[in-house]
Amino acid sequence: MFKKLQKRLNYYFKDENLLIEALTHKSYKKPYNNERLEFLGDAVMDLVVGEFLFFKFKQDSEGNLSRLRAALVNEKSFTHLAEKLELGTYIFMSAAEENNEGRNKSSILSDAFEALIGALYLEIGFEKTKQIALKLLEEVYPHIDTQSLFSDYKTKLQEITQADMASTPEYIVIKAFGPDHKKQFEIAVKIQGVEFARSIASSKKEAQQQCAKIALEKLGKL
Repeated sequence: MFKKLQKRLNYYFKDENLLIEALTHKSYKKPYNNERLEFLGDAVMDLVVGEFLFFKFKQDSEGNLSRLRAALVNEKSFTHLAEKLELGTYIFMSAAEENNEGRNKSSILSDAFEALIGALYLEIGFEKTKQIALKLLEEVYPHIDTQSLFSDYKTKLQEITQADMASTPEYIVIKAFGPDHKKQFEIAVKIQGVEFARSIASSKKEAQQQCAKIALEKLGKL
């Protein structure tokens, strides 16, 4: 059942149980799930992308490299990579989660991608996992640079609201939830006391950017 996925990866697992674990959501009620592999895969991707950017952008500052890495190592980016692999097709989950559009949820797809990377790392090590991950990254992001990866919606929204409304957007943390290694933040943005958008992401900065983007769309500025 995983032949198409493994062909897409250009790697066939010797231990298919490792792949099954990577694709098992916690709702599936098995003695195992993909959370531990997800934790490992997140660390692997952080290093893969960090090393890639270090050598690709030899003249860039630490700050710019950090911004680029943050734009690639996050839930949104990993969701795109998971969608490229059609991971939603393969994830084992409960009927209730599936009925709740679980196969299309960013959080589930992103976690499954991280777990898959963790499984690859355990089976074939860092170098070969890096080759697979970078090939996929370059397919999904053919132009990796600051301009194409990072749009500063917060700055744009603030400039527009200050000019047009003499007001500055206010970002409010509604709640934080999830395990320490995988926190999620729900953020709302208000303009002149009126809530314009809410968003959930794995970092406050990303959730704020998403809120600002939604607000800009509502204001007809995108």
